Parts: sequence; structure tokens; C-alpha cells
Amino acid sequence: MSDVEIRRNEIIELLYTYKKYSIDDFAKRFGVSRRTINYDIVYLMDFYEIDTKPGPHGGISLIDLSLIHISE
Repeated sequence: MSDVEIRRNEIIELLYTYKKYSIDDFAKRFGVSRRTINYDIVYLMDFYEIDTKPGPHGGISLIDLSLIHISE
């Protein structure tokens, strides 16, 4: 498994554990740039329901699909 794959798996694990994480926190944790984390998140969005919110109270989180109500 490559370093990229390991980092991306750890990003998902952290989102499951902490519910919300910032790009800066990910970048510091993995010792990579914010741009690298952005690329990882965009890639992961093809496989996971990920929500991103900008700003000081924003962050990255997994969407809890069990809370979404779909009306017919």
C-alpha cells in the first residue's frame, strides 16, 4: 500500500472517529500541504459521502446517511 493510500485511509478513519476535521489539522498531522489534503478529499468524495464547509467553523465531515429523509 502506498503512502497516499495509507494517508487517505487514515483520513476516513479520523472522520469516523472525530466527526469533523479541518484541512489544516490534516495537513499538520500528515506533514503535507493543504493542497495535498484537498486532492485527497476530492478523490475520497468519489467513494464516501463527504461534506466540506469553508470558514472558521467549517471543516470536513462524513455525511450521516441515516439522518437523511427521502420523501417519495
